[in-house]
Amino acid sequence: MTAASPPEILRAPLVVEFPFTRSLGPVQSAFLTGLREKVVLGVTTADGKVMVPPVEYDPVTAEELRELVEVGSTGTVTTWAWNASPRPNQPLDTPFAWVLVRLDGADTAILHALDAPGPEAVATGMRVRVRWAGERIGAITDIACFEPAESGEGDEGVRAAPHGGEFEDAVTGIIAEARLDYSYSPGRAQTAYIAGLSEQKTIGERCPSCHKVYVPPRGACPTCGVATTDRVEVGPAGTVTTYCIVNIKAKNLDIEVPYVYAHIALDGAGLALHGRIGGIPYDQVRMGLRVEPVWTEGGRYPDHYRPTGEPDADYDVYKELI
Repeated sequence: MTAASPPEILRAPLVVEFPFTRSLGPVQSAFLTGLREKVVLGVTTADGKVMVPPVEYDPVTAEELRELVEVGSTGTVTTWAWNASPRPNQPLDTPFAWVLVRLDGADTAILHALDAPGPEAVATGMRVRVRWAGERIGAITDIACFEPAESGEGDEGVRAAPHGGEFEDAVTGIIAEARLDYSYSPGRAQTAYIAGLSEQKTIGERCPSCHKVYVPPRGACPTCGVATTDRVEVGPAGTVTTYCIVNIKAKNLDIEVPYVYAHIALDGAGLALHGRIGGIPYDQVRMGLRVEPVWTEGGRYPDHYRPTGEPDADYDVYKELI
């Protein structure tokens, strides 16, 4: 099947999120708990240097580090870059400078934001101080930002003071937020593929050189490196080439565990795609199983694939697609 003119290229905002819970060892626990108490802690390395933020192992010798020390809340800017257009969830919502600050008593610098009226107010070597957040919870955001220090405030020659790292109600774990917001365009080939799904059709593209049909299409053959423009409808049925059993329930996914995700080679395709298998007990899914799509309500895309009832495909038919 060769289609006529392609549909308008799609564009949409896309958010990728992967928050995860992390337990803290004694060093990171003490550091974050200290921030909650307006105390900045570092750690002493084997050669006597003080690292802030502290690390658990010496970057040179790989020796375990546990000797915590307290450093000052004032410091010196070692380098900086101006951020004229802050993004959502950055430390400040007005233009600011990203700075590396070597706190008094430390030998390394910490990265954070500096609240300044403009780039002309920032300079390497300037003295700054911590601006503490009004509500502190034991996170790096307990340092709201840095701000210019008053003349004579702090002491560049101060030495780090030993600290036991003991606090009441120590922070033992955090939820690390990982998020990426961007505008995504699937391009010409995948726009046609998505448009086909809305009509309950699966559209691939054939390479003019090796003649493989790629689903979803990529706009170019990954093997030959030539453009693909000949669109081909494949499936709807296909063959399970390999699979995995999922035993962990994902957040916001209303599927009972265990369930199966599989690579499915649709009839006529030269590449297997990823899909969930339903309508069959998880322990009956197997290589060679013949399946067909079950479309979502409204028919926008396959919700899962179910057995067709056909005999299993012979291994030689799909072995090159595993």
